Amino acid sequence: MKLLSIFHAAIALWLAVYGFNSLILALLYLWHRRERFSDPSVDAVDLPPVTVQVPVYNERHVVERVIDAVAELDYPTERLQIQILDDSTDQTSQLAQVRAAYHRRRGVDVTVLRRPERDGYKAGALAWGMIHARGELIAIFDADFQPPTDFLRRVVPHFVDRPRLGMVQTRWAHLNADYSPLTRAQVLALDGHFVVEQIARCRSGLLMTFNGAGGVWRRCCIEKAGGWSADTLCEDLDLSYRAQLAGWSCAYLPDVSAPNEIPPQIAAFKRQQSRWAQGSIQALRKLAPSILRTPRLSLAQKAMALIHLSSYLAHALMVILLVVSLPILLAPNAFWVSIDGLGLACLGPPLVYLLSQHRLYADWGRRLRSLPLLALVGIGIAWRNTLAVWRGLTEWGGTFARTPKFHLEGKDGTWDESDYRLQGDPSIRGEIALALYAVIGAAVAWRTGQTGMLPFLVLNALAFGTVAGLGIVQAWTSRQGQSLRPATESRPRNPES
Repeated sequence: MKLLSIFHAAIALWLAVYGFNSLILALLYLWHRRERFSDPSVDAVDLPPVTVQVPVYNERHVVERVIDAVAELDYPTERLQIQILDDSTDQTSQLAQVRAAYHRRRGVDVTVLRRPERDGYKAGALAWGMIHARGELIAIFDADFQPPTDFLRRVVPHFVDRPRLGMVQTRWAHLNADYSPLTRAQVLALDGHFVVEQIARCRSGLLMTFNGAGGVWRRCCIEKAGGWSADTLCEDLDLSYRAQLAGWSCAYLPDVSAPNEIPPQIAAFKRQQSRWAQGSIQALRKLAPSILRTPRLSLAQKAMALIHLSSYLAHALMVILLVVSLPILLAPNAFWVSIDGLGLACLGPPLVYLLSQHRLYADWGRRLRSLPLLALVGIGIAWRNTLAVWRGLTEWGGTFARTPKFHLEGKDGTWDESDYRLQGDPSIRGEIALALYAVIGAAVAWRTGQTGMLPFLVLNALAFGTVAGLGIVQAWTSRQGQSLRPATESRPRNPES
């Protein structure tokens, strides 16, 4: 039993590493937050040709919106090529073809490209599109994005006088941040990453990541770094790290934003997080040896990179910590490390969220009211992410399960009558089991007088219960075909409008 207690303490301390990492990033952000990239002044004649790529798979609710948005990008027409990389198997293809034809009549070079096979999922689509691309730079947007018209004008000039700049990432904004309490909680997490973590990493010389959309790549950087690869489910993370290890620099522009849509379903959010968890652990397996061997990187850069790539291990560690807690409570001579003793590490994530909201919004205090729900959801998805971490440790590649989007903007729109909605989620059973396990543990802790563990166990019971309960309610609502908000159908546009 002593070994089990030591194991429990080791897991708790390992988890604290990720909390301290957030705290370090928050402090680095505070140190560098006033630094700015000067906006370069570039003559229109010096602007390089750009290919905009939009990978699409069954996105009939949003495909017209994204085509309209990229077709309105303010950039010299003769130097702008738009590729809609369509792997769809439904009405999306027809809608994309009609909308692209409309913009071609307006003089915009926009083409819908279809591959013979959907090999490699998104990574395969991007690689295949590059074969047909004319641009020196490649801008990438997912189907739910709506980039502003001046996006390229604000990003592309940074490449002109910086030949070793391989990639520029911009901040994600949100089309439906206030749609529901769940979307507000997700926005809190995303803003923390894009405001605090990305600024801290970029301006401190740490390795940073391309987030899969809302960014621009130098084509020769992609090619010389090894190109897009589908051996991980995070092709964006993989390529951005390989590029930096090969000597390319990356930049982050927090003042340039590209709005996208937040998933309203807890099942869709869990699917997205599961894919990111599996892919990031695969990237860790793939890239860790190169990170450790690269002499140009300092010890701090290597350590922060490995913590970054392994961050989804925290979900598996939380589940292990919960499972181990009950045997320790039942053992007469066991000891355990109180989570209260790691309080400083626990301050990291909330500080990241507070700083991001304070920077972005005048009503930042109101937005922080979503923090309790984010904490519950962040813990409650740990079971599904633990399964994803295991796949990441034992498999390469995998099925790229898309996150369904429904054309939600502001508080308007509905998802529960769409064919894209997710209905089954087997991970709910595991969440219910862990919630009950935590309740049993809390009862044992109370009866045995070991109340120091009660906050941890009660929090886990609430978290897994919340995520499971929300999944059950949304699945029931979906089956009933009823929405809790006014329905607004997403209909095909008039091709001449």
